[in-house]
Amino acid sequence: MNIYADILRDKKAGKKKFAVLVDPDKTNNKQCELLASEAQLAGVDLIFAGSSIITANHLDDCIKIIRAHSNIPVVLFPGSTLQISSEADAILLLSLISGRNAEMLIGKQVVAAPFLRSSNLEIISTGYMLIDPGHPTSVSYMSDTIPVPHDKNDIAVCTALAGEQLGMKMIFMDAGSGARVPVSCSMIEAVSKIISVPLIVGGGIKTPEKVLENCNSGADIIVAGNSIEKNRGLISELADAVHSFQTT
Repeated sequence: MNIYADILRDKKAGKKKFAVLVDPDKTNNKQCELLASEAQLAGVDLIFAGSSIITANHLDDCIKIIRAHSNIPVVLFPGSTLQISSEADAILLLSLISGRNAEMLIGKQVVAAPFLRSSNLEIISTGYMLIDPGHPTSVSYMSDTIPVPHDKNDIAVCTALAGEQLGMKMIFMDAGSGARVPVSCSMIEAVSKIISVPLIVGGGIKTPEKVLENCNSGADIIVAGNSIEKNRGLISELADAVHSFQTT
């Protein structure tokens, strides 16, 4: 399995992907099982696993349960070097390019490099951009960085372009879990027009209408997490919306 190659094929074909974000801190074994089963039925493309803070040693077990109840690729979305598991299929090797904290740009990655080299994980280097969600988030607090202002498209464009020029395989614009203000369609469109690598968008995505807006604006992968934690029935609704999108 080559997850990144599959993402590139879908991008070239104009097909969008839907990823469900699972937070091991907020999901017990039974919930992992139910989520995996529902995601499988809904045709979810990817499951991202990770959290801003890991307070429970539950990551490996959570991934094992997901894999036992679905055949959906599991991709690590790590908040720290503590969130690396050989049970997953791949890892988004995140560099927080929207901030100026050297630990999040390269420091944590240096610590993780030897383990990743010896693992079987597919490594997908990803330029991670925090976009102001309208309130303080766990990610901004833990990373000690200031998000890109939600109305500063020019800053987002230049940041994403720099990430691609530095060799990042994907760009991830994220307003964070439970965002009051999701990434704007104008910012998604501006960034998608300037970069050639796949664009992931997450944070504050709660409705099929917002999913379609993001797809139409140029997002290649839509990520939902917090809204699904509150209502797992949204999995099929959001997945259907993503997969119903047709390029014109």
